Amino acid sequence: MIGLYVSVPIACFRPGAAREFWESLPLPPPSTIYGFLLSFVGETDRTRHLGVRCTCGTIGEPFRSSVLRRMWRIKELGGASNATQGNGSNVRPDYQQLLSNVRLVIWIDSSEEEVLKESLETRIKTALSPSKRGSIERFGGLSLGESTHLVDEVSLIERMDVDANNEKVQLFVVRDRGRFTLSVWVDHVGSAGTRYANGDLVVRDAIVPPNVEELPKICSTSRLEHSL
Repeated sequence: MIGLYVSVPIACFRPGAAREFWESLPLPPPSTIYGFLLSFVGETDRTRHLGVRCTCGTIGEPFRSSVLRRMWRIKELGGASNATQGNGSNVRPDYQQLLSNVRLVIWIDSSEEEVLKESLETRIKTALSPSKRGSIERFGGLSLGESTHLVDEVSLIERMDVDANNEKVQLFVVRDRGRFTLSVWVDHVGSAGTRYANGDLVVRDAIVPPNVEELPKICSTSRLEHSL
């Protein structure tokens, strides 16, 4: 298991059920973390590292604010109003909740990965190595959540430049009867294939790794029943 420190100046982790008001979850779900890590190592196949476990916690409390912005939805396609995907009734102003000064600790464990080559842990270490990271090919800026929410810093926990040992960490851990639900796999065509992990947000007094079984496991829809 390895731990990462990640800082994002502005972010929004929108629940899938959010409609008129785009509120933000207190931290990114495992599915978002997994997508971020794939982007970080330059991987375009999201099934490449199935079986990896990952979760995150927030260091301190991010500042919350709301902004009024243009939101895009598919309401009409063509027709008399000549509405297309980018205008007409498909675009309207709505409020979105933002988190500022987001500081995260992310834990990754590759011991159960279904991969024969390099594990995600190994590729992350390569991407952070000054002598090897030049071999990583990425597309666009590195973001967490929306593409405009760019990441400021990524480092191994033992090398992070901030002293957060005296701050509390709110961490998502798997629980059979947890009171909090986060996505571990997202169906981008509809929502029937989206799956979730049950867990709790626990507060810890220091940055310490959780037990492996407390980390949600990333699996495709057909294999999800074996992940929890």
